[in-house]
This record gives sequence, C-alpha cells and structure tokens, in this order.
Amino acid sequence: MTTSLFDELRPDGSTPSASDKPGYLRTAGLTVGAVGVVYGDLGTSPLYAFREALRPAAKDGLTQAEVLGVVSLLLWALILIVALKYVLFLLRADNRGEGGILALFALVQSFPKRSGMVFLLGIAGAALFFGDAIITPAISVLSAVEGLKLITPVFKPVVLPISIAILVALFVVQRRGTGSLARWFGPITALWFVAMGVAGAVQIAAAPEVLSAFSPTYALSFLIHHGLVAFIVMGAVFLAVTGAEALYADLGHFGRRPIQIAWFVVVFPALGLNYLGQGALVLTNPAAISDPFFLLVPSWALPGMVFLATLATVIASQAVITGAFSMTRQAIQLGLLPRFEIRHTSETETGQIYLPVINFLLLAGVLILVNEFQTSSALAAAYGIAVSGTMIVTTLLAYRMLHRVWGWYAPLAAAVILPFVVIETAFFAANLLKVPDGGYVPLLLGAILVVMMWTWSVGTKQLFDRSHREAVPLDQFIPRIEKGSALRTPGVAVFLTSDANATPPALLHNLKHNGVLHEHIVIVTVETAEEPHVPDSDRARIEHLSDRFERVWLRFGFMETPNVNRALVACRRQGLDFEGMKTSFFLGRRKLVSNPDIGMPGWQDRIFILMSRLAADPSDFYHLPRGRVVEMGAQVAV
Repeated sequence: MTTSLFDELRPDGSTPSASDKPGYLRTAGLTVGAVGVVYGDLGTSPLYAFREALRPAAKDGLTQAEVLGVVSLLLWALILIVALKYVLFLLRADNRGEGGILALFALVQSFPKRSGMVFLLGIAGAALFFGDAIITPAISVLSAVEGLKLITPVFKPVVLPISIAILVALFVVQRRGTGSLARWFGPITALWFVAMGVAGAVQIAAAPEVLSAFSPTYALSFLIHHGLVAFIVMGAVFLAVTGAEALYADLGHFGRRPIQIAWFVVVFPALGLNYLGQGALVLTNPAAISDPFFLLVPSWALPGMVFLATLATVIASQAVITGAFSMTRQAIQLGLLPRFEIRHTSETETGQIYLPVINFLLLAGVLILVNEFQTSSALAAAYGIAVSGTMIVTTLLAYRMLHRVWGWYAPLAAAVILPFVVIETAFFAANLLKVPDGGYVPLLLGAILVVMMWTWSVGTKQLFDRSHREAVPLDQFIPRIEKGSALRTPGVAVFLTSDANATPPALLHNLKHNGVLHEHIVIVTVETAEEPHVPDSDRARIEHLSDRFERVWLRFGFMETPNVNRALVACRRQGLDFEGMKTSFFLGRRKLVSNPDIGMPGWQDRIFILMSRLAADPSDFYHLPRGRVVEMGAQVAV
C-alpha cells in the first residue's frame, strides 16, 4: 500500500513537508491515515468473524461458557498476533524504514548470502498475499451489503447485483487514481471504528458478565473441552486477524509510531468492544447468532450502519488493491515477475500507481469468487488459508532476520519466534479443514503464482547466463572498434543492457546492419538495489572507458519505478555528455522460442514465453522518450 491512500493532504491536494507542521500535528494526521489504510481490513472483520466462529459451537445449542470462550479466543488472537507480533515486534524489523514480506525477503536474502529456502519462502509469501487480495474485496463488500436484508427482505434478491456493481466500480476507478478521495479514508474509517465501539459498549451494559472473556482461561477451556469443534472454530477465529499483514506492509508509508498509536488508541478498543458486544447480544438473545453485528444496532440506525459498513469495506478493499499494485512493483524490481506496465496516476506522488494487467486479473478473480460463492458465509470457507500461510512465512523470515541480520544467537531468536510459529501453525492447520468447502481457491491460486515466479526467476537467470557466455566482452570490443573503420555519426547513443561487462547485442546488430556507430556511446545497466529507495547521491556510477565509450550503472530501490531518462539527465552534473534531443536509445528486442534441449523443461519454457509477452514495452517501463528509441530484434532460444 502507498502513501497515496492517505497522507496529510492540504486542501489543494498537495502533501506538506515535515517542516510545514508541528510534529504532533503530523503524527496525528498520519495516525488518522493509518486508521483508514492500515486497519481497514482488520476493521471489517467484525462483520463476519464472530458469527462464523460461533456457528460450529452452536449446532447443539449454546452455553454461556461457549460464548465467552469464542469471544476470549477472538480477543486473545488480536492481542497475541496483531498487538504482540505485528504492532510491537515486526514494526521494528524494517528494511531501511520499509516493511512487508518482500521488504523482509530482500533484507534477509542479501545477508550474508543468498539462500534457496529464503527464496522459496519469499515467493510463497508473495503468492499467498495475492490470494488474499482477491478474497478480501469479495467477502468484505458482500458482508456489508448483506445488511440490507435486515432492513427489509425485499432487498435480498438484489444483494448480489449491488455487491457486483460496487466491486466493478471500485476496480474501474483505479485507472484514474484515488488520490482525491484518499483524504476521506481515515476520517470515514475512524467514524466506523467509533460506531462499532459504541454499538458494542451499549450491548455490554446489558450483559456485563461478557467482560470476563478477557480472561484467557475461557479460551483455553474452550479449546480443551471441545475437541474437533474447537479446531474448526480456530479457523473462523483467524478471520479476526486477516488484515494484520497490512500493518507491516505500510510501515514505510505511515511510520511505526502512528501505526502503534492508532492500534492502542482507536482500533483495538473499538474491536474489543464490538466483539464483547456481539457476545453480550448472543448471551441475552441466542437467535441473534444469525447476524450479531448488524443486530447490535436498533432498527432506526440500521440503514446508516449498513451504509457506513459499505463505505468501510470499499476503503478496506481499496487498500488491499493498492497493496497488490505495490507488491507487484516490488516483485518486478526483485526479478520475480515480468515488467508489467506501470502507470502513475499522480504527477507528485510516486506511490500512486496503476497496473492494468494486475487490476484486470484481480477484478476477474473477485467476480468469479462472488458469483461462485454468492454469500459472505460461503466465502469465509475460502478465507484465512492464504493469510495464515503468509503469516507463517513472515515469521520464519523474521527468525532469519533476528539471527543473521541483527546477530542474535540462534537459540534466543528461536525462543522469540517459536511461540508465534506454534500459534500460526495451529491457525493454518485449522484453516486447512476449509479446503473441501472453498479453501482450495487461495491454495490453487498461490501454487500457480509460485510456479510463475519461480519459472520467471530461473528463466531470466538462465537466459542471462547463456547470453553472457556467448557475448563479446566489452573490454575486448572497444579496442578493436577504435582501430576499425566503422563510420561515425554525430550524437549520443545509449545502449541498455543487463550485462555491464558484455557488448550490448543491440550495439553489435547496429554495427552489423548499418555499418555505423555514434560519436559518443553510453552503456547503461539498470540495477535493483536490495533496499526500498536509493538516494539520488547513490543513483549513478559512471566509468570512463575511452574517449568514445562510457559505462553507467543506475541503481533503483525495489519500491521505485526506474526512470532512466531522468537519471541520465541528472548524470550531467557528474560530467556525462548527455543532451536529450541529440540522444538515441537502443534496445535489444528478443523473440523467445522454446528449445527442449536447453534450459528448463518444455512446459516451463511455454510459461516463461507467455509471461514475457505480458511484459510492458521497455520504453514505457524505463521512461524513455519514445521518439528517440530504436529497437534491434533477435531470436533467442530458451
């Protein structure tokens, strides 16, 4: 997710600098923003989490101990997973201020040496995140719109069409950007949390004995005495913490302190009061188990609560969609996915991005899920597996970070991580019971994405290695060409290549077919740093090879979109002869064909070729001036 969703915006839409406002006002603004973006998914969980957790235990009737046990499980899941693991621990495990599973992956993968296991964990976690990004909008919007049925049964037939219309509109608007609406996300979601807390507090007053659920003995007693039912309930209880990964992912956008303040001051009190209130309602009226969230409020307030819930779920879905865009950009920069087209929807905020391919795939997946499952209760069966799997991956990567990066002794790091592994493994195992009822959806999607990212990573490495072996070394080419008779043409030629030590194929093709070379040649290699952002002072490194040749390395962080043209313009301060209107950019365009005798198996070759066709035009991805780009094609076997 990005700062585009909510930052301290001026009335004109611009973003003030840190010096424009006192520190406490900036912290307050970021805290309200964190409520809207970071906690949007967690904030919509009360719509369905308590209901789905209580139903397995209610099949043979409900007792007070069972209600208190389920409420206690929900509260302690929030305390142990969200508060302790994410808010207090993982927010400190940052990669130069950035969080999220790929930021952690980049950190531990680069220190002290690369690991195949870490690589598999990283792509598995990223793949499962995308599974969550498809299910969250579907279940959130459906659960909110279903509140219309309680206003009047007349609305029941239109719940599905209204949900689909809202979801389609949400994805269609992505291409225009959401910056103008982002300033309202925090206040609306804050109002949502206040409304949830007040509704719960009113009901608690009618059954104050529900407050005893804060004692973990009720949760432990429920788990001990209910056997398989307790295991099933655990899978539903996990729905209450499904938005916790957003905490970590948005660390760089809001900062540790605002996220922590938002949790302890607004979010946890509201969630706790609401879950306690739902428990109190069921204690006094067991029939309310059908929809305890909306039945918390009186009939006169129900339309307003349904409307507010719909807004909250749309905001939560927007945050997940934007998070998927951000995650995709990170995966592209880390070499896990092809260079998909990235469009910027703001002239001032680099975080406001739109990826047409990802947006279309997310919309298609969401609509398929909504039409297949049709109700939030049915979708709850598919929800949880992806998130619990992602949490386990994050925890395992955090162990490596503690041991390898922070230098903790292995036993100490294991002692800190083990309790979380045990709890999350139990949640994951409980969610596996959902596989026959729809849990296979995120697992299947995750498996497909793992294969795709693994294939792309392996395929690009093999292609690079083979091209490097067959290439003409640049240090041998330059002396020969300087002594040769090739004609010189005025101007500057920039050749982009992934191998800085090899002569770019486009340069060789230009020499072979046109018989000329430019007066000044710049060999440019774009590198992705294992840090989120690279300061301008470290952006470029220039090496003077001869009077005619220069080699430039451009470094971009894995959360940045590379703008080669702008970076080269900045290189003029370091003495690079670069005049935009007199410069031509040469790119090598490769047509890939499958060869079963080399590289990967044939089925992987076909996947790799298909993914390469989905890649964006390099001119667009690297922000090159289209009118000065020359592409030289070649056929390459993979």
